[in-house]
Amino acid sequence: MSFGDPNNPYGPPPQQPPAAPPAAPGYGYPQAPPSVPPQGYGYPQQPAYPGYPGGNMMPQSMPGLLMTARVFLFIISAVQILGAIAWFYVAAFVSDVGDAADRYSTSSDDPFNTFSDGAGVASGVIVLFALIAAGLAALSITLGVKFSKGGQGVRITTVIYGALGGIVGLLALFAGLDSGLASAILFPLMWVVFAAVITAAPVVPSGTAWFNRPRY
Repeated sequence: MSFGDPNNPYGPPPQQPPAAPPAAPGYGYPQAPPSVPPQGYGYPQQPAYPGYPGGNMMPQSMPGLLMTARVFLFIISAVQILGAIAWFYVAAFVSDVGDAADRYSTSSDDPFNTFSDGAGVASGVIVLFALIAAGLAALSITLGVKFSKGGQGVRITTVIYGALGGIVGLLALFAGLDSGLASAILFPLMWVVFAAVITAAPVVPSGTAWFNRPRY
């Protein structure tokens, strides 16, 4: 009976081949990602960053300078409405005086007739001023209302409107300084300040971002 016989039940057990070592992951294979804690209910979420000029998110509320400019537009519109009413009243008064002079006129060369013709022309010019003031008041109100949903058209119109108002205010301010009267300086000075804020508010980065924001 030979121990070398593999069929011999009394022989030593056959030797097993050595186990192969575990294969190392090959180069380029992705490693198992580290465990990430769940972000479910109850976990604090990362707060969103507020919008800023040039960023991905747009501001969700109107900037403070634009809100100030909006209030100034409404104040200016109130002044313009009062001015239009005053001009209409003066035009009506001048027209009534002209009609009264015309009743006293006896010929075309009469001074009353000349005064009546002049009063009619003056009344028409004053009515024109009243219409301009009323139109500017409507524009001021429209721009102020459109600040909430307006786009580039409202922005550009506001800048031009404020710049033109600032030029008129500067001319009136120079005239008031030349007169030396404090009452002739205060109102033009306030007008220039209002116009400067209205002109600058849509131009600064926060105002530009507001008018460039997406609308849904």
